Amino acid sequence: MTTCGRSIAVRRLRLAPTGRALTRIALDVGRDQGDEPGVWAALTAGEARDLARLLLLHADLAERGAEPVGPGRGDTSAT
Repeated sequence: MTTCGRSIAVRRLRLAPTGRALTRIALDVGRDQGDEPGVWAALTAGEARDLARLLLLHADLAERGAEPVGPGRGDTSAT
């Protein structure tokens, strides 16, 4: 549970739309304390790894009070 009251769930999602199974990582950010709707995304394994790297990078920067430097500064996308 986040400090704003949202729950974040990460799960493996298997889809078989045409007989060929696809696996995705589902990221589900639930409703907040005010019952505002959440969002979700289905990520490929590579996209999930990119997001994980960005989350870890920004968590480290936040703990140190540092700003990102160089290309990608302020970039919040995982791709």
